[in-house]
Amino acid sequence: HGGAVPVTNGLSQLALAMRRQQQVAKKGRIGNAAARWVADGDAIYLDSSSTSLAIAQELKEHRHVTIVTNSLAVAQEMLDAPGVDVVMSGGSLQKETASLIGIDGLAWLDRYNIQTGFFGAHGISDAEGLTDVNAEQAAFKRPMVAKSRRVIAVLDSTKWNQVGLACFATLQEIDTIITDAEAPEEVVARWREAGI
Repeated sequence: HGGAVPVTNGLSQLALAMRRQQQVAKKGRIGNAAARWVADGDAIYLDSSSTSLAIAQELKEHRHVTIVTNSLAVAQEMLDAPGVDVVMSGGSLQKETASLIGIDGLAWLDRYNIQTGFFGAHGISDAEGLTDVNAEQAAFKRPMVAKSRRVIAVLDSTKWNQVGLACFATLQEIDTIITDAEAPEEVVARWREAGI
C-alpha cells in the first residue's frame, strides 16, 4: 500500500516533534499570554505538552523562577536562561513525548510549593474536564494538578470538546483557561459563568 500507515482512531499520541509543528502561531500567543501569569520568584509546573514548551520560550528573561517539569524539551529550552532553575522528576524515558514518566518519581514533589501549574491536554470537555491520550501522562499530571495552587489549562481551539483516554483534571479543579480566539464562544461563555 505504498508505505501508508493506518491512523489508529485518533488515540495514538503524537510525537513531540510533530505536535510542535501544529498550531504554531496559536501556541506562541498562548505561551506569551501564559508567561504573564508568572512572576519573578515563582515556582511553576510545566508539563510535556508542546504548548508548555511555548510558555518556556517566553520565560527566559525571568529571574528566580523555578520550573518543575518532566519535559526534556522544556529543560533543554531553559539551558540559556540564567535566571531560571529547572527541577526534573525521575522516571522512565517516554520518547514520543520527550518526557520522564513514573509515579515513583512523584515522591520528590512534596518538597516543593508550586504557585501555578500549566497543563496542556489532548482535549477539554464539560463531562471529562482535561484529558490525555496517554494514561501514564494523565496519572503523572493528576498529583501535579492537586499540588498546584493555581491550575491553568493551556490549549488551542482544536482541543475544545475533544476527549482523550484518561482524565487528569475536572473542570472544578481548573482556575483559568488560556486559549485562542477560535474557541467555541458558547462553551467559553458557559465556563466563564461557572467561574473559570
